Amino acid sequence: MITMFEVGDYVVFLLDGTRGTIMEIEGGLCHIAWEDQFVSWELIELLEKL
Repeated sequence: MITMFEVGDYVVFLLDGTRGTIMEIEGGLCHIAWEDQFVSWELIELLEKL
């Protein structure tokens, strides 16, 4: 099953369990604002929607 992500979705980073909100999606990357106020671009494959 393919998970469809949208701006505003709350997600968890599968490698370390960090949670954040999707701010932007471009190609196979999501721009995430993490709970610790850090922001980064991450591969969609490394994210799971909560």
